Amino acid sequence: MHKLIEGQRVNRFHLHLVSDSTGDTVHSVAKACLVQFDEAEPIEHSWMMVRSEAQLDRVLAGIEAHPGLVLFTMVDDALRRGLVEGCRRQQIVAIPVLDPVMNAIGNFLGTASRGVPGQQHLLDAEYFHRVDAMTFALAHDDGQSAWGLDEADVILVGVSRTSKTPTSLYLGNRGIKAANVPFVPGTPLPSELLSAERPLIIGLTNDPDRLVQLRRSRLTMLQAGDGHSDYADIEQVKAEVLQARRFFTARQWPVIDITRRSIEETAATIVQLLARRRGEDA
Repeated sequence: MHKLIEGQRVNRFHLHLVSDSTGDTVHSVAKACLVQFDEAEPIEHSWMMVRSEAQLDRVLAGIEAHPGLVLFTMVDDALRRGLVEGCRRQQIVAIPVLDPVMNAIGNFLGTASRGVPGQQHLLDAEYFHRVDAMTFALAHDDGQSAWGLDEADVILVGVSRTSKTPTSLYLGNRGIKAANVPFVPGTPLPSELLSAERPLIIGLTNDPDRLVQLRRSRLTMLQAGDGHSDYADIEQVKAEVLQARRFFTARQWPVIDITRRSIEETAATIVQLLARRRGEDA
């Protein structure tokens, strides 16, 4: 691919989406704008959770390896200046998405937009792919339909109250087929999980004290009695978390501690791990 020049007419190009958060905003803006250009074929590189100079250096190295257009949402002034200056040295266009993104993309592609509103909501192949992924997440929630686990992109394994279900659904809305399986001490995990080769299997864990709070709230909501006391007993929960961690480590599964993460941040980390496994930019 030849070097891109602003104002030159191009179709296939590299598009870098840089964010200090989950990347949802910059991804949505890019999609909403690009659907206005019929022949645009962006090769997307998503850089999420960029919050340090070391992470920014990796972003700039990736941009240098695949020159193209850069859209970003970053609130830290030092990182913003570093990104803009790094792109300037590479003669790369860098655009904060709060600026007139449509005009910038039009200049970059060398063509005018179609000016048709709402094109991002068309029932296209991507929409049905997301619906399929959401259906998969619902069908494979909490260890259901173990026979289909090898069809997943990601399988989340964790003890009770580690946000497995909402994270799976969030990933499904991003078009990623995610299943989740509970880790229950003393109960064997499905053989289909242990033999799965296609999916990326990830262990989820949480701080025991936080888990106890969540479980007590759940028991209160369900009006469960003392028969479930072990479920929210701090010593029992500590042992449960430790056993799960040891199991994940023995299987060499990546582990994500969700204690201080939102569902969006957990999902962003999973997307990064999945992209890395596939040899793509995370």
